[in-house]
Amino acid sequence: MQIHSSRQAWLDWLRILAILGVLFFHSAMPYVAEWGWHLKNKETSNLLMELNFWLSRFRMPLLFFVSGAVAWFILQKNSGAAFIALRFKRLFIPLVAGILIVVPPQVYLERVSQGYTGSFWDFYPSIFRFEPYPSGNFSWHHLWFIVYLFLYDVLFTPFFTWLIRKSKDAGSILFFDRLSQGAWVYLLILPGTLIFTFLAPLFPGTNDLIHDYCNFFYWLCFLLVGFVCMCFPALTGSLERNRRFSLALAFVSIVLINYFRWNGLDDDITSPFYTALYAFTAYLWVFTLVGYGKKYLNRPHPSLRYLNQTVYPFYILHQTVIVILTFYVIRTTDTILLKYGFTVLLTFLISIILIHVFIRPFGFSRWLFGMKNTTLKQPE
Repeated sequence: MQIHSSRQAWLDWLRILAILGVLFFHSAMPYVAEWGWHLKNKETSNLLMELNFWLSRFRMPLLFFVSGAVAWFILQKNSGAAFIALRFKRLFIPLVAGILIVVPPQVYLERVSQGYTGSFWDFYPSIFRFEPYPSGNFSWHHLWFIVYLFLYDVLFTPFFTWLIRKSKDAGSILFFDRLSQGAWVYLLILPGTLIFTFLAPLFPGTNDLIHDYCNFFYWLCFLLVGFVCMCFPALTGSLERNRRFSLALAFVSIVLINYFRWNGLDDDITSPFYTALYAFTAYLWVFTLVGYGKKYLNRPHPSLRYLNQTVYPFYILHQTVIVILTFYVIRTTDTILLKYGFTVLLTFLISIILIHVFIRPFGFSRWLFGMKNTTLKQPE
């Protein structure tokens, strides 16, 4: 999903930073208090939980925003049909590879921690019963993002192509130019916030697609906002101009949320105001990062091409590396902070080594993991 225009380098940097955020988030999950995960350390940390709580407000919204922007760039050089074919190659093929190759070790080690005594090869055929996790062993785990993104891109291709045509219409340009004036750009927050406010209390997030009635549409709103912002650049200009205001509002919103949480006032999760704050803060942190990113990260660098090619397989691999490492790390008596730092560092190094040794050099493995063919000039 590369963006080759030097003027848009900030989007690539934001995507890279978002994936690094995912690394820090998932590496902390075995050690955070209160939240369940595939493997858990005996001792847990409330402070790491607070770090993860903050990261979870905007890490996936930011990735969906950037993915919407990327869709616009791809469609500048491809027809709708070519776009779908490219997304099949870049998203669906790596998804299948991830489900069959990358995710099973995670499920296996979780089953071992629950008392399973067979070998991995004894366990592996059970995924082909296609019994969904957690009752069964078939799962996409962290690759749910790829599932949702693939469906969004395929289902909304007609809308994308229509909006690109409309973006050249004088009336549309005038409307979004007016929306970019002052603080009107924050109206982009409204659809996603309304969806989350009224559906989240009824339908908690599952990431299983079938029962994810709230989040499926909530994540979609971030992708659409990213696409719209690329169609009408005045909107990203507005976010850049309003970056300090976005940061101020983001800070106030997370303080309010934590005031409710830390004072035991969040028991009534059906409160519309409190629920709306979660969506509100997500958009505001994304708008903050977009605004500051466009202002200060719009600088190409020789390493950007390499990082763009590496970040996608890194995302696919990283959680399996974390689970394998923590299966053994949580048995040690070291401090939580040392375990966490060790997990982050080793996950990063091992994932990079796996990419360089087993994926990057070979055409077939590059294809499986969604890396661009070095002979092609198309954006990912």
